[in-house]
Amino acid sequence: MSKVTVGEVIAAFLERCAVSTSFGVISIHNMPILDAFHRRGKMRFVPARSEAGALNMADANARVSGGLGVGITSTGTAAGNACGAMVEALTAGTPLLHLTGQIEVAYLDRNLAYIHEARDQISMLRAVSKGAWRVWTPGSALPTLKEAVRTAMSAPAGPVSVEIPIDVQAALIDMPADLDPLPIPPAAPSGAALDALAERLARAKRPVLWLGGGARHAGAAARRLADMGIGLITSVQGRGVLPEDHPMSLGAFTLQGPVEKFYASCDAMLVVGSRLRSNETLTYKLKLPQPLYRIDCDAQMENRCYTSELFVTGDSALALAGLAERLQGRMHIDPAFATELAAARAAAIKTVREGLGPYADLADKVQQAVGRDFVWVRDITLSNSTWGNRMLCLSGPRDGVHALGGGIGQGVQMAVGAALAAGGRKTWCLVGDGGLQVNIGELATLVQEQADVVVLLMNDGGYGVIRNIQDAHYGGRHCYVDLHTPDFEALAKSIQLPFTRLRDLGNAPAAFAQAKARKGPTLIELDMKAIGPFATAFAGPPVKKETARA
Repeated sequence: MSKVTVGEVIAAFLERCAVSTSFGVISIHNMPILDAFHRRGKMRFVPARSEAGALNMADANARVSGGLGVGITSTGTAAGNACGAMVEALTAGTPLLHLTGQIEVAYLDRNLAYIHEARDQISMLRAVSKGAWRVWTPGSALPTLKEAVRTAMSAPAGPVSVEIPIDVQAALIDMPADLDPLPIPPAAPSGAALDALAERLARAKRPVLWLGGGARHAGAAARRLADMGIGLITSVQGRGVLPEDHPMSLGAFTLQGPVEKFYASCDAMLVVGSRLRSNETLTYKLKLPQPLYRIDCDAQMENRCYTSELFVTGDSALALAGLAERLQGRMHIDPAFATELAAARAAAIKTVREGLGPYADLADKVQQAVGRDFVWVRDITLSNSTWGNRMLCLSGPRDGVHALGGGIGQGVQMAVGAALAAGGRKTWCLVGDGGLQVNIGELATLVQEQADVVVLLMNDGGYGVIRNIQDAHYGGRHCYVDLHTPDFEALAKSIQLPFTRLRDLGNAPAAFAQAKARKGPTLIELDMKAIGPFATAFAGPPVKKETARA
């Protein structure tokens, strides 16, 4: 059998890992890998315009597909460019493999000012990864990659980086006989711990289940529990684990006053696969039902943020399935609970809508356009913070993708990656003009790949959220927020991107229908200055107001 390059071994291994699409920027220091991708012809490679964009695409691709995301960069500056996207993937718990080149082994770590080398690059990558490795020899490349993928895919999942020097990538070796990825058995919860948890929950008359992103694969068990009459609410990352039109779902309205008031009437809460993040708990001051129980694959989450009366370590799907078996026929739910839960959700929606002004109508029109089967990608922007994160109804656990870490400028890139994993469903992407300009070049990638995406560009001529914060806390001094903004119609025309501008929401249904019918990308700019202001200004994540003491 003829020898193959290490680059070809890498390609063959990723194919065995069921990776169908990867993302990156080609460079002198990753060409043996990408040349193997091209010659083998079994994997789609998306040439992004930036390393940050490539890793954001790979992140969203993994979130929607449920598989491994793969991003490929060069070394040095290029690997550094990817780090912001790695922070996002680490925050979101995305299984992501970042392959970066490296200079020749003979010159590594010798401080010779060799072009493309970054001093102690591996430490930089470890800081933004679940794990980072350097491959020193051709024979260690595959074992290192297997361990990296196992680490990335093991719960709690996260991004990993592997440095592969260019001479190692190009080295000739025998194709290994075993290309299979390492097995990853889920962490089985203790039967005794589930018994104890079931015993406590069986006493509850008004229990609520809080699901986070770590429970996205636990939908079947979550539905069983909801069908028993247990209420359910999710973090933004856990949206769609149970379809949000289920009668026992509170959606993701975790912060609205009517929901917190409803919590006070509940007699137990079980938190599953959620970090109970600051921006979804009023910086840990949101009053959650007591007693509070938790299930998580990470034992270190016990008593993190909130004290738990009982903690079960294990895979969320296994734990909830075991719990559902133990609770079947044992729950005695308050007959008024479901009605009051529905009323709390309706009141929460009403509260949100009252703050939206004309954008309540926009949210309705978007919902009518997208239907029930779509992928919803959002950047950090004023419209997402007010309505995009919770108002549209999601039906599946992998239907929603958002910039969980709070960084702007990731929406369009994520939409590209999401669309290529969406299986024929339309991807709708909500971005602001400020965020879009952070990485505007990826619009060209969107067109080049003909990703089936409708980009809703909310244009208020700058950083709207920051303006509101300046109004609320800095005496209305607007500094550095008003941006010189492109003519997006001319920009779209220059890259052959279909474009529509909306100044009147009465024209929105026709524009949305046309974009939905078109195969491939569309950019719809909504002129927020023409449409009008929000009824209530959003000035950053809400905080708990402290009651003054006498």
